[in-house]
Amino acid sequence: MTTEPNTTSGQIRPVTEKDRFGRLIERRDGADFPFYNAVPVELSVGRWILVWASAAVGILALMFIPQPNNFVAILPRALFVAIPLAVLALVAGRHWTAIFRRVRVVDVGNMFFFAALNIALTFVIGGLVSLVFPVAPNTTIEGAGTGGVADTIALYIGSGIQLVGEEVFVVLPFLALMYFLFAKAGVSRKTAIILSWIISSVWFGAAHLPTYDWNWVQAIVIIGSARIALTLAFIRTKNVWVSAGAHIINDWVFITSAVIGAAATAAG
Repeated sequence: MTTEPNTTSGQIRPVTEKDRFGRLIERRDGADFPFYNAVPVELSVGRWILVWASAAVGILALMFIPQPNNFVAILPRALFVAIPLAVLALVAGRHWTAIFRRVRVVDVGNMFFFAALNIALTFVIGGLVSLVFPVAPNTTIEGAGTGGVADTIALYIGSGIQLVGEEVFVVLPFLALMYFLFAKAGVSRKTAIILSWIISSVWFGAAHLPTYDWNWVQAIVIIGSARIALTLAFIRTKNVWVSAGAHIINDWVFITSAVIGAAATAAG
């Protein structure tokens, strides 16, 4: 069994090894997702809606607070992380940290593996889609390295913060959907994971519409599909630090490539 006593209602649907995916998806370390099955605490539907809404408020702060440079951008990027985590702490108390687990050496390896997997998926899916539909550039990455050394350092710091926020932005709705589907709708744990995985990936892709000039195909198909690998990092480890680490490595590869290109252009 992978459940513990529920601290609120006492209603638990036991989860056995048969309810878990195989080793390729979920590693056998005894860990399970928090909250969806009343462990370590049960959040009501109303509280989950509040948490999900806070993720939306966080991204609105990221989108609408002016960001004239990468120094100023650190504030909305920090709010993007802080707002949903503050609301999670409000409704879950000290258990809000359940989405963050200790990082082990094997987890660092997982970060690099899932970053590489995500990069590969991005190139393959993006290449196929671009054969049929036009794609827009990511202006943040495109402009990396053009604002000077200090601005570039601020970009790395701010983007790192934002990417942790992007993981929180996906993981909290993922867990909310797990709760709605598993605890309330009564579907199996495996089905709840798959549906939550897909829906939260679409949610993530849709959030990138302003970044890619409202290109629905690019945001939903390319970004949403590539998101599958990053969410898998969380599904496998139950640890936001791992999926965030993979996401940071992924984006910093592209940012660093742009920075090197900008430096080469300036030197030439």
